[in-house]
Amino acid sequence: MSTQVQWRRRIVLALIALAILSALAYGFRTQPVAVDMATAVRQPLRVTVEQEGKTRVVDRYVVSAPVAGYVRRIQFDVGDTVRQGQTLIWLEPRRAEVLDVRRRAQAQAQVAAAQANLGAARQRVQAAEADAGLAQTELLRVRALRAGRHVSQDEEDRATAVNQRAAAELRSAQFAVEVARHELEATRTALQYAAAASADGALEPVTVRASVTGRVLKIPRKSEGAVEMGQPLVEVGDPRALEVEIDVLSADAVRIRAGTRVLFERWGGSAPLEGVVRIVEPTGFTKVSALGVEEQRVWVIADLVSPPAQWEHLGDGYRVEANFILWEGKDVLQIPASALFRDGAGWAVFTMRQGKAIKRAVQIGQRNGLRAQILDGLGEGEQVIVHPDDQVRDGVKVEAR
Repeated sequence: MSTQVQWRRRIVLALIALAILSALAYGFRTQPVAVDMATAVRQPLRVTVEQEGKTRVVDRYVVSAPVAGYVRRIQFDVGDTVRQGQTLIWLEPRRAEVLDVRRRAQAQAQVAAAQANLGAARQRVQAAEADAGLAQTELLRVRALRAGRHVSQDEEDRATAVNQRAAAELRSAQFAVEVARHELEATRTALQYAAAASADGALEPVTVRASVTGRVLKIPRKSEGAVEMGQPLVEVGDPRALEVEIDVLSADAVRIRAGTRVLFERWGGSAPLEGVVRIVEPTGFTKVSALGVEEQRVWVIADLVSPPAQWEHLGDGYRVEANFILWEGKDVLQIPASALFRDGAGWAVFTMRQGKAIKRAVQIGQRNGLRAQILDGLGEGEQVIVHPDDQVRDGVKVEAR
């Protein structure tokens, strides 16, 4: 009887020891690393450069005092519409500042210079008319070829943009002729009426008229008072003719070309606006960022090509966010850029097979910061580990969260 009790006791102790060993083995076994997974998919990919910009009126006209005098209070407010030839400013001559012989000769020389400037502006109009006619002819030719499917849609879009730019340059040249004509009139008026007296001895004011039809953009000085020759008094422009100025890092500016497509987002409207880069200025400037870092930046000027009805509520100096499209594809095999890591001179990712992490070398193409194009090494539908930490190595057990 005692022998049976001993055997039972040994069996119980053996079972207890086995349970303890099993618990210790389970507790100290290697736990799989929890990871996040993503799938390689084919979808559109776009590489962009994003920067803030602001709108500005293409043609701004600063109406300044043609001579030193005493200006009356300006009756216009910012935003008022003015017509070409409408009187903006009444300028009275200073009682102690009449034109002597020397100043009269200077005024006559200014009249001659204004006449020469008017002639030069007319020549520029002729050149702009020739360019606009050529652009229109080219657009008609490209559209005819497009109708026969001999050229791509991009060729027609570029021809349309060139035609629009040529038309805008023609309007600008025509405005310049009107400005030169009114500057000539202003200098002649200054020569004729400065210090001239009417029949009753009262001094006649010099009237300064609007050179173009538009809206008042800025009034540096509204109250009456003495002004010097050339002092700005009113800025006039047409808010329907807008362009966008964007300052970008010089490292990004070298990747942007004239004709680059731009999308303007978060400007207040429901849909992005289309634009095209007109010029990347060849000189940079230094700007201190919000973090106090000096940066070399470059001005990029872009034209709006969306229908004016879509951005009719935009004005001068409004903020927009510009996305310069440097590259885009419609059917691109891609993965999250956070799944990539350096492996020697190349790139690699971790995939998961039978519960283990497998390192795979891949060849990448374009990247936009969030997504990366896969040229070789992965197939569509394969899963990769994103944000792999130092616990994830080749052959380590992993499990998807």
